[in-house]
Amino acid sequence: MSEGVKKILYYQCFSGISGDMNLAALIDVGVPAEKILEGLERLELSNVKVHIEEAASHAIHGTRVRVEVTHPTHAVRRLREVHEIIDEAGLPQAVTEMAKKIFGILAEAEAKVHRSTPERVHFHEVGGEDALIDIVGAALAWHHLGVDEVWASTVEAGGGTVKSAHGILPVPAPATAEIMRGRPIQVGGAPFETLTPTGAAILAATVQQWTDTPEMTLTATGYGIGHRECRKIPNLLRVFLGEVKTPLPSDGAAEELVCTIDDMDPQWYEWLMEKLFEKGAQDVTFTPVIMKKGRPATQVTILSSPERAADLGRLLLTETTTIGYRTRRVGKIALQRGTRRVETPLGPVRIKESFLDGKRITRKVEYEDCRTIAAEQGLPLRQVCEEINKYLERHDPA
Repeated sequence: MSEGVKKILYYQCFSGISGDMNLAALIDVGVPAEKILEGLERLELSNVKVHIEEAASHAIHGTRVRVEVTHPTHAVRRLREVHEIIDEAGLPQAVTEMAKKIFGILAEAEAKVHRSTPERVHFHEVGGEDALIDIVGAALAWHHLGVDEVWASTVEAGGGTVKSAHGILPVPAPATAEIMRGRPIQVGGAPFETLTPTGAAILAATVQQWTDTPEMTLTATGYGIGHRECRKIPNLLRVFLGEVKTPLPSDGAAEELVCTIDDMDPQWYEWLMEKLFEKGAQDVTFTPVIMKKGRPATQVTILSSPERAADLGRLLLTETTTIGYRTRRVGKIALQRGTRRVETPLGPVRIKESFLDGKRITRKVEYEDCRTIAAEQGLPLRQVCEEINKYLERHDPA
């Protein structure tokens, strides 16, 4: 079977993960720092400076991100206010949605801990400028990397206690523990907090697979250096970019029926095709061929499910002049397919889409819908198709 390739981002969290370590690791693995800074400037946080610098922990060199708040506002924001800041930045839709998803996970965890609702939760530490930088920066970095899946190892949570707006609490903090429920962690590997609520929310929002033994072809490695030192382990987050080969999706077995006809009225082929599709044919093609003694003919090829093959074969024998046909079992490789309805300025149309590994590969507007719009509004069909496709490029990007 043919194979495809998935691009994987793997988090090796042997020393935990925080928002700044995550952003630093993604920059170190290859995301251009200037792209991150350009996106973060759109948040218009005038009291924040982001420093991206080389650093090391236990002689392992990587990148460190330091967020400097020049004049703290001590802002205590609610989820709605955080969303407004993100929305007003005018970032790509995928970036905006990912950042809001991470903040939503944080809000749900805080609400669960305080027996409240996400909308009523007051963000303290995670609603500040540094959290906005860490989370929006992470969303910008993932958007640039364009990975197909995110994997992660068991996460070291650290130990000791942590200061919070609610007092001194044991590690992991309550919100962190809530976010990581059902996900693998270990405690005690360091004498301080190594897994922050922001780091936990980043993983919860993105990781599809948890494994300590990933199998992939390694293409790049990055190190995000933290701001504390520990004698036992380096204070850093390591990330890998890798590739895994995946079989292309099988669409099951099919039956192929073939016959060659040289003595039938060509006008009958339209009728034949309609009847074959009505009977359940998956595909029908007519191909011009040359038979023996130079006779021109038409090869009829039908693709069918095994269950429909006999009925379609009977229809070939009764509706054409052939005296027989060939049949064979074939395999099918096909993209996942779907149809959805989209409202456009010219009217509603159906969109046919195909997907590979969850990513859209093709998109096509239903011809019959364009034809109907052109006829009803007295417009050229070409104009209708062009205007609808331009609208989709602007408002429904891949």
